Amino acid sequence: MKIIFNGELVDIKNAPCTETGWLIGAGIFETIRTIDGQAWALARHMQRGYRSSGVLSIAMPSLEIVEESITELLKTEPHENGLLRVSFDRSGQWAAIHLPYRPVLNSANLGIHPEVLISHGETLKSYPYEHRLAILEEAHLLGFDETIVSNTEGNICEGAVSNIIFCIDSVWLTPPTTDGVLPGIMRELVLDHCDVQVQSIPLTRIGDVSKAILLSSLRIAQEVHAIAGRPLQPSHAFVDEIKAMVRLHSVG
Repeated sequence: MKIIFNGELVDIKNAPCTETGWLIGAGIFETIRTIDGQAWALARHMQRGYRSSGVLSIAMPSLEIVEESITELLKTEPHENGLLRVSFDRSGQWAAIHLPYRPVLNSANLGIHPEVLISHGETLKSYPYEHRLAILEEAHLLGFDETIVSNTEGNICEGAVSNIIFCIDSVWLTPPTTDGVLPGIMRELVLDHCDVQVQSIPLTRIGDVSKAILLSSLRIAQEVHAIAGRPLQPSHAFVDEIKAMVRLHSVG
């Protein structure tokens, strides 16, 4: 398998990364959905990555080099449905990998994570990512597809690896980034183009949620059919609307 390492196309075994393209150590990353060789919302992802690099003082290559390298990688390792991950470590090295991705077609059953997270405001897209993946794995072991994470102030943050929008009293809401939420790219697109409001949501109001949708760059939008065993109302019409909007504003 070929990957990009420091702007050059190399075999993955000749780069200091895992078999799934994670650089060893710590840094920032962006995970991007690709369809038919096109990286969705690439400009927004790169803008977020460069903002994060400024916060963490990570040296970055020029945007032109990154974009040219990604174009070369997508041609060399093509997938009809793909996962493109670009990571930048604290030493100044960077890598990009393009892997096959199986689209999520089913609705989701959400759990509620029992432990709260200390909120330090807006979350950065950084690695190592093991803590969030461990939360997700715990949810899977309990029979859930994702899980709701809350903060020490008692407010809902997001899922283990996704943002969430909730319908309460016929109004679609999503928590603010100040509650410990990652400024997700799909969340950003939904706030820009759909009727969704930003508001803190106490976990105590979870019983008032009538509908919910998971948002992430890979799943785009996924209907939630239950939270902690309680069935929710269907939201597939809004899911379809979001997917159409994202396609319109992500490609080309």
